[in-house]
Amino acid sequence: MEAGNLLGFIPLNQPPQRLVHSRRLSSFPSFVTVKASISSQGGSGYRGPKPRREWIADWVSKNDDLVRSLPIYVGGLSLLAVLFNRTVSGIAPVADASSSQSRADLLTLGLAVTNILNGLVWLSIRPKTISVVNPNGVKCQRIASNLPDFVISELLWAWDSLSDVTCCRSLVIVYDGKCILQIGFAAASSSNGSDAVAVDTNKLIEGSLYQGVLKSAPQSYLANLSLYPGKSQLPFLPSNTQCLCFPEPRVY
Repeated sequence: MEAGNLLGFIPLNQPPQRLVHSRRLSSFPSFVTVKASISSQGGSGYRGPKPRREWIADWVSKNDDLVRSLPIYVGGLSLLAVLFNRTVSGIAPVADASSSQSRADLLTLGLAVTNILNGLVWLSIRPKTISVVNPNGVKCQRIASNLPDFVISELLWAWDSLSDVTCCRSLVIVYDGKCILQIGFAAASSSNGSDAVAVDTNKLIEGSLYQGVLKSAPQSYLANLSLYPGKSQLPFLPSNTQCLCFPEPRVY
């Protein structure tokens, strides 16, 4: 699993401080907190349907090398069986097209060779294993001071959810041209290695990445950020950031 970064842009028509009211927030995006509770009465716990285990799939995943080489063993045994059958049955070693036994042996030999070649292909072609990449940077948590307390709690809840269930290691949210949240791993400052590089929203907004996200309606995903030329527009992210996700921008 690769370590990724989630960069969120939320452009708004009005600044946040004008949307905040003492009793209600008319235009500020609302958040819903989901809480899960387990009843302790009688120690029953979860009573829903349980996931069914696939025994065959589990066995194949645990014995990958054996399964990949199995066609070679089947093909080799088939070749030996055909040769042993012709030797014991007293059939002439030279294939005779008029003999039904010879035609059946030739068909069996072709299937055996096909199995052997298939096994060699399975052994030579393997899926690439994905390893976890630890970000090269420092941890930071910067939140805009003019945000209400309940918004801060919801932003932190969203970050905890993302970091727990996904490989996301950094989260940046731009709100009305201002960075209201920078949390997770960030690039270390050149002057002081313990400080994180702050997000320069002016340069970020003027860059092609930000403008491209605003113009394209659906979300964008950069699977291999190291090969993308626009990586220089994100100096606040760790240097070994693997991928980048731009959620769909919304205007409230």
